[in-house]
Amino acid sequence: MKHYDKLIFVSESDTSTSPMAEAILQQIFLLEDILITSKGLVVLFPEPINPKAEAVLVSHSLSMKDHVSEQLTEDDFDDRTLILTMDEALMNRLLKDHERAKNVFTLASYIQADEDISDPYGGSLADYNRVYEMLRVYVLRLSKILSLEESRLQQEPLQ
Repeated sequence: MKHYDKLIFVSESDTSTSPMAEAILQQIFLLEDILITSKGLVVLFPEPINPKAEAVLVSHSLSMKDHVSEQLTEDDFDDRTLILTMDEALMNRLLKDHERAKNVFTLASYIQADEDISDPYGGSLADYNRVYEMLRVYVLRLSKILSLEESRLQQEPLQ
């Protein structure tokens, strides 16, 4: 048995950090099927991934070229969905704006890291690459934590 069926990375607009995290986790997560996706808190209309974010992903043999931003909705919250925001301000807004919010954490707090992920919007390609490198470290740690949680659940006796 697994703890979550779905994991949603949440950023402001779902055009850079959250799709980058999605791409990284999809590449490395090898356990039972879990739907990995990303969404935004403020998506006024569907947009592609930020070109700088895509360029950084491509330089690391990943791509989200077909990604289109999507709005987080009340339907996204349930007991089997883990929602990870990029920073504490996003998490607080999400909790304030969504009555059904549950299983919501910042990525940093979930993996017990000290620093939130900042949005490099308006920054250079080097800024996007620095965020990618940080996301890679965080998502690798997340993958290990999710694997350990799943292993523990499989070892627990059925009641």
